[in-house]
Amino acid sequence: MDVGQVNVQRQNGVALWRQIADRIRASIANGEYDASGKVPPEMALAAQFGVNRHTVRSALAALAQEGIVRAVQGRGTLIERKERLNFPITRRTRFNEGIGDQAREKEGLLLHSGEEPASASVAIPLGLEEGAPVIRLETLRKADSRPVSRSTAWFPAARFAGIAEAYRDSGSITAAFKALGLPDYLRTWTEITASHADEQDRADLKLSPGAIILIARALNTDPDGAPIQYAVSRFPADSVQFTIEH
Repeated sequence: MDVGQVNVQRQNGVALWRQIADRIRASIANGEYDASGKVPPEMALAAQFGVNRHTVRSALAALAQEGIVRAVQGRGTLIERKERLNFPITRRTRFNEGIGDQAREKEGLLLHSGEEPASASVAIPLGLEEGAPVIRLETLRKADSRPVSRSTAWFPAARFAGIAEAYRDSGSITAAFKALGLPDYLRTWTEITASHADEQDRADLKLSPGAIILIARALNTDPDGAPIQYAVSRFPADSVQFTIEH
């Protein structure tokens, strides 16, 4: 593909190799290299971005660590085709049901739990007074042994004492709610943004520096409309895509 020079910002606080990795990642996602099945040669990329080949190599090395590309002697840098998991956002958003048969094995791990006073950012969506007791769960969800979600969720402590133990036993928020007497719940709203993975994301989700994550902030309520769960979940953008269903 013949493209003109693309400017990268040399004084914006983001390393040049990371900016270039982001641009190449986006080009792969947009199908710009589909005809060849590989990214352009290092020399062509260096000319395109106005940098030296060492900087391009650093960008490609980061993408290789993410499993997006693979260098093959004599053939160049090949694009690794990874099917994204499609995760539907519906009125009844459920992780296991949403993943469905896209994965043979689904696993939910409880990393940490505890009771704490609700901060303003947690109390407002849950309809609580700031400082009211909430239970916080830190969870990691996997599909076929691959980490696909790292979540922090808060629940009103007065109503959901024991939810940590129920989740640890089942690996499912839905099953934990049922164990505590709540057979159904609804997704009220979901807000999705994107960001670079931070150090904790990289460790938990097995990502390399420069990787992009999707951040979903969401509120669930019981069938009567009472808030029961506010959650912030982080997904690898190269592994998961969302479908909004009405």
